[in-house]
Amino acid sequence: MRALRLIAATILSVATQAACADDTEPAWRASALALVPAGYVAGAAYRTEGATGYLAVYAATSNDPKAPASVFAARQSLVVTLTPDATRAVSAELKPHTEPAPSSDDTDFAEMHADLAAKRSILPAGTEPCALGAWSIDKDPNGLNVRAEPSVKARVLGTLPPPYRLKLGGAENTPEGGWLTEFRIIGFRDGWFLIAGAKPPGKDYEDEKRYPRNAPKPYAGRGWVAANKVGASYANGSTRAGGLFQAPFIDAKWMPAQRELGGPIDGDGGPKRLLACSGYWGLVESHDGVRGWWRALCSNQVTNCS
Repeated sequence: MRALRLIAATILSVATQAACADDTEPAWRASALALVPAGYVAGAAYRTEGATGYLAVYAATSNDPKAPASVFAARQSLVVTLTPDATRAVSAELKPHTEPAPSSDDTDFAEMHADLAAKRSILPAGTEPCALGAWSIDKDPNGLNVRAEPSVKARVLGTLPPPYRLKLGGAENTPEGGWLTEFRIIGFRDGWFLIAGAKPPGKDYEDEKRYPRNAPKPYAGRGWVAANKVGASYANGSTRAGGLFQAPFIDAKWMPAQRELGGPIDGDGGPKRLLACSGYWGLVESHDGVRGWWRALCSNQVTNCS
């Protein structure tokens, strides 16, 4: 079911991104910005009904890895009273977020996030549920420690191998830097990712019959790894490409961001750093220093994840 939802969301991607690119701000939004309360950042003006406008707003700390926003948290909107001709803001009040019209709804991801929220109880207390693909970027020859708790003082359960340079007499597909150890991120807390399902580095990409039996074997159980030792690749999250969102919602402020070799970010390559996660969103830093949220990250090392 999850796979079918992702396929459906991907089919809608082109239309969604085209709509985002073509949207123009309503006339009243510029004057409403002066009414946004301190500590909030304005996002999209997502609805106008007569003399009332609705402006998405999110906490200014939403893209701060020390206090990241949650896709599961209650949201607020700035409900704006407009002039009779709906061109200027007169006053505004924070109220519970009103969902946009169905035509701009991302129902598939909403349902998948609801599924994740329902499973929160199986995660350690205080853990933010996540569902992302990722890999270890730690080059320590001793491997990356996987710990029982999100702390450097916690017991080490096992390790994830450093980049593995497989040699098969020229028949290998090993990239120049070696194969990275891939895993699933299932949670986040206080600068640590809760991971599971780590795979032997490169095994999915090499000839299974020739993959060495003595290749390094990662700890494949559930455990915690430091966020600054984790990387990933951008995947197609059916949102506006070319930049990042200030909060993990498609109506949050959108900020242009660049790839490592230049050009707007898209489904190729990955961020400079992966900082936190919430549901299917990753809080990242782009290679030009923009910090924001991208929906869908993967761990494919041979092609993009579109």
